[in-house]
Amino acid sequence: MAKKIVITSGKGGVGKTTVCCNLAVQLAKNGYRVIVCDLDFGLNNVDVVLGTENLALYDVLDAVEGRCRPKQALVRHPRFPTLYSLASNRVSQRYISPQAVRLVLDSLAPQFDYILIDSPAGIDEGFHRAASCGEEALLVTTPHISAMRDADRVSGILKSYRFKEVGLVVNLVRKDLARRGEILSPDEIASALRLPLVAVVPEEDKLFLENVFERSRAFKALAACMIKRGRIAR
Repeated sequence: MAKKIVITSGKGGVGKTTVCCNLAVQLAKNGYRVIVCDLDFGLNNVDVVLGTENLALYDVLDAVEGRCRPKQALVRHPRFPTLYSLASNRVSQRYISPQAVRLVLDSLAPQFDYILIDSPAGIDEGFHRAASCGEEALLVTTPHISAMRDADRVSGILKSYRFKEVGLVVNLVRKDLARRGEILSPDEIASALRLPLVAVVPEEDKLFLENVFERSRAFKALAACMIKRGRIAR
């Protein structure tokens, strides 16, 4: 049965989707069966990051509204055979219930090890829809004050969902600036947000969309942490 992990952030532009997709790739490389579900309706780009934007025949909304079976909406990654994506939909001014999305994911869960849910940034309806579908959560932030302030708000809301685990990923860290005290260190950020630090991704890794599959010690470590936490052996 898949562990459903929501990956979210308080502010856009902190690399949430890149973290989500890199974690999925590392889990798939370890032989786990993984779905990346894009629930960022309107600003969705998981398929772009994974390079599968031209492969989807259906999306999560098609599955929710019965135009296809949930499994038909999955796109198998051409490079990683155990990695699948479930594309989002650019809907607007339309209510999609959390219960309907959760039913789709629950129907897929017995066939997979992990379902990573890419949540919209912020605390609007889309965030609550994604959060209600998960069992655990990863909050992504950067050392910038605005990102940390928004992350603090999201952290408090995540705790109200009573997830089994909530962890922190600090992205785009300049280690030289942290050593000189010009920015808070990841440990200081974790202490301020009162969350366990599970991964630090340095800015010098240059993990942009065009090289999202670049081998990275940070994402390998994050995947190892999630595997250990989940106690799923391969």
